[in-house]
Amino acid sequence: MSIDSKLYPLTFVPIFKERVWGGRNLERLFGKKLPAEKIIGESWEISDRQDDNSIVDRGDLRGVSLQRLLVERQEEIMGGSKLLAGRFPLLVKILDAQQKLSLQVHPPASIAGVLGGDPKTEMWLMVDCQPNADLFVGLKKGVSREHFENSIDSGDVAECFHRIEVSQGDAMFLPSGRVHAIGAGNFIFEIQQNSDTTYRVYDWGRLGLDGRPRDLHITESLRSIDFADFEPALVPADMVEAGAGIHRRALVESSLFTVDHLKLSEGAALRPERSDAVQVLGLVSGELVCRGNGIDVSLSAGQFCLLPAAVDALVFTETIASECLLATAG
Repeated sequence: MSIDSKLYPLTFVPIFKERVWGGRNLERLFGKKLPAEKIIGESWEISDRQDDNSIVDRGDLRGVSLQRLLVERQEEIMGGSKLLAGRFPLLVKILDAQQKLSLQVHPPASIAGVLGGDPKTEMWLMVDCQPNADLFVGLKKGVSREHFENSIDSGDVAECFHRIEVSQGDAMFLPSGRVHAIGAGNFIFEIQQNSDTTYRVYDWGRLGLDGRPRDLHITESLRSIDFADFEPALVPADMVEAGAGIHRRALVESSLFTVDHLKLSEGAALRPERSDAVQVLGLVSGELVCRGNGIDVSLSAGQFCLLPAAVDALVFTETIASECLLATAG
């Protein structure tokens, strides 16, 4: 198949992941067609992993993998954004946590290679939350490494974590090294570095899908945790006007990636500012049209779209207000 066609805003076939803590909310909230009788915890919306490579789902490039596009048309896709170990630098997911996830950590870049893993910084936006939904993020003030290790041995390590109640619209930034867990009843958009390295500290004594306890990674976790990271706060909720009918708040501003949370009134139009970098647009609610190279791609809630750097994109609403994330790769 030739991939010489002109580029346009790209959408992909979701990759569904069964998880012991998952549910069926991807179907209920966004109408995604899930495998029958499976509890789906993750939908990988844009992925360039070796065994999980996203496939374009519409237009002239339908059926082409993201990896092939990057190999053959890297400059047009990425612009000034950098690949990560030869792959697309972001992994974009939707998470359906109907049970608590394990207490875990992702390794910082300074130690990941030594441990045989990849660093992973990420962010979460709470798209839907049950009453009393919560997150476990960072350590409680005063928790030392010695206290933490003793609590692992005694089975009380969850008491070392900072707990935050959350509701729809809340957001959290998680640099690598920050211990965390998603609590039950959260439905989340996640944008992260392209990594699948997770070290579990504690898994609430439950069994995995195979009926056996899931592996823990105590040694790796202790080497990865930032023991000076106490009681981090949610991202401030305030939005500022950013154009006619557009309000914005910055969720992440790092060298790895940036993420903006945007609300567009009916009839609003947004031209992404970073024409020199690859961007990802994710629709939280409403309907949007992404236009690039004269091609319109309509998005409904729960869909993500890759905006190649070489495409002068315009994002607009027509008859309904919308809410979205716009991520830019570093």
